[in-house]
Amino acid sequence: MTIQRGAHARGDDEQPPHGHRAVGERRRLVALWGVVAVLAAGGVWVVATSHQRSAVSGAPGADKSASPAAAAGQPAQPLTESQSFLAERYFPAQRAYEYDNYRARRSAAREGAECRAVQNDKTRDVLAELGCQGWMGIALTRSDQPVVSSVTVLRFSDAAVAARALQTVREKAADFEFTYPDGLLAPAGTARPMAATKVELVGHHITLTVSRYLDQRTGEAPDELLTTSNRAAAAVAGQPFMWM
Repeated sequence: MTIQRGAHARGDDEQPPHGHRAVGERRRLVALWGVVAVLAAGGVWVVATSHQRSAVSGAPGADKSASPAAAAGQPAQPLTESQSFLAERYFPAQRAYEYDNYRARRSAAREGAECRAVQNDKTRDVLAELGCQGWMGIALTRSDQPVVSSVTVLRFSDAAVAARALQTVREKAADFEFTYPDGLLAPAGTARPMAATKVELVGHHITLTVSRYLDQRTGEAPDELLTTSNRAAAAVAGQPFMWM
């Protein structure tokens, strides 16, 4: 009996250490998994926080930088003819304009969508019902002579419409404004500067070219210098529209 109690006692003595080890192992596993969970949660929080910060504080800048890149990767939408009907496009300021012995530079430029705006009398339109869709005006100043040429280009929907308006423009050429070089003022209303005029049909455009002396000297008829200058300036004016 004593032996059995001793054996039983030893069995009871051995169980607590085994139980402590099991409990200790479970606690270590729980602690280990707790650390892993905390680290995992912390890593997710760091990633999520950095992402959220970039999404909140950096999103506007990111979107702005992404949009142009996406837009740059796409083909640009072509401009309509009315949008691209600009003096700078057809007659760049930095370009030298030459024809035979004629040498000139662009000394002024302007444009508009309403053709009445380039006419002397803004209260009526001499091209009413004739389908004029836009205009541009430039001044070409000769490099070697004191001559300036005003070029007015009138745009129409097609060549047939422009052809129907041609005779009216020729008859009413004096009703259109003269584009003066920057810094040069128009003469008094009663003055009649000597001038050479040429009106031509070029594709679905009409060019009206008028040449005068810079000092706006008067005269009933143009001399040879004005005539040759006007012919050359008209040729220069028609070149950009010849194949349109």
